Amino acid sequence: QDGLKQCLSEFKQQLAWVERLDVTSGQVVDPVSQSASNNDAVDPENDFQREMNFYRQAQAAVLEALPRLRKLQVPTRRPDDYFAEMAKSDQQMQKIRQKLKSKQEAMERSEKAKQLRAMRKYGKKVQTEILQRRQKEKKNMLNAVKKYQKGLSDKLDFLDEEQTSSQGNKKGSASQRIKKGPNAKRRYKNQKFGFGGKKKGSKWNTKESFNDVSSFRSKVAHNKGPGKAGKGGKKALNKRPGKRARQKMKSRAR
Repeated sequence: QDGLKQCLSEFKQQLAWVERLDVTSGQVVDPVSQSASNNDAVDPENDFQREMNFYRQAQAAVLEALPRLRKLQVPTRRPDDYFAEMAKSDQQMQKIRQKLKSKQEAMERSEKAKQLRAMRKYGKKVQTEILQRRQKEKKNMLNAVKKYQKGLSDKLDFLDEEQTSSQGNKKGSASQRIKKGPNAKRRYKNQKFGFGGKKKGSKWNTKESFNDVSSFRSKVAHNKGPGKAGKGGKKALNKRPGKRARQKMKSRAR
């Protein structure tokens, strides 16, 4: 103990508290048991109890030091533009972000798959209900027909109901067709090829076209029009001279 006091007197410096910032806290009150904890009450083998005691001592020291720092006008909060280097590198944080993003995408895909499965189940359920209802209606109609055939009933209401339902379906489909109209493909084909009708034999002669001779020109028809020379007409004028004639023309030009 004397040696420790001697070492303490050697390195101890008489400086202001703001330069030292040392805080010594006494006994800390446990908020649960409302009793002062001491070294005898703390079990050193109990890690949780020991760490909690350290935590309460540090908290008490902070609560004691903060008012003193504020009184000395020493800032205790980090400014907004303070830059501190991260403990992990940007590459490591990028890997973590990518991993989190992949996990989130996997969760979204699984959620969508669950929704699709639920929708399929609901669609199958609705389809089975519709089939069961149709089978039930068909069975009721067959039973009514059998009763009528056996003479047990003289009512034909089921035929009227079926006829009205079929007419309603036809009216609905016709109204849908009128409202919908032709699609884009049909409109393009109509614009390109016409709207149907007879195409074969459209250029054949009829009685009226056969008797109409107003557009007939005999000179043009028999190759006797202006500019026609002899038997060949225009072809005779543009006839190429023979080989010997061309050679004679070349020799004359020399």
